[in-house]
Amino acid sequence: MNDTPQCITACGLTIHTANGHLHGQLRLATTPRASLLVVHTPNSAVDRLATDNLAAYGYNILSMDLLTVQEAKFADAAENIPRLTQRVIDLLDFARRDANLAQRPLGILATGNACPAALRATARRDTQLLALACHNGLIDRAGKESLELLTAPLLTLCDTDDSPVKASYDRARPHLTAPHEFHQISPAENPAQRVASWFSVYLGS
Repeated sequence: MNDTPQCITACGLTIHTANGHLHGQLRLATTPRASLLVVHTPNSAVDRLATDNLAAYGYNILSMDLLTVQEAKFADAAENIPRLTQRVIDLLDFARRDANLAQRPLGILATGNACPAALRATARRDTQLLALACHNGLIDRAGKESLELLTAPLLTLCDTDDSPVKASYDRARPHLTAPHEFHQISPAENPAQRVASWFSVYLGS
């Protein structure tokens, strides 16, 4: 993997949905190797930092919050997996139309409550998405059918003190036929390095 730092052009982005506007950012590398869709729900500061780091590895990145400003006021909004899945599908449609993103192999990084939705969407868009990485999310909530249908390689990461994520992966593992790995991240480790290594294998370096 070529780790030469990249110059990044970034701009804010708003996408309209039937329930309101989604807000995010589009980062474009000078010489991109691939494109990434990064999806999250509010308060995912650690993964936003990881996204900044990933951009330096040479990825065009569309990073988007899956909840509108109004929805984010309700605690259970991030638990609505069908709605979040449709949001991911909508973003994939956007990526397919965007010249900067569509010209490169595409992977997806999800965090927290966005993880089961990202897995469901990846299972449905197996020809568009070539790899998936999930950080601190309960992937078994995607459901048995989506876990079995998934063909894209799956990387699951969790913090060392996050036992529910490990338990979720253990429940999901018997239903996974796609290549998959699980790693616990120590507080001193930068998760972007593992994610970038994963995508370099499956999206190309």
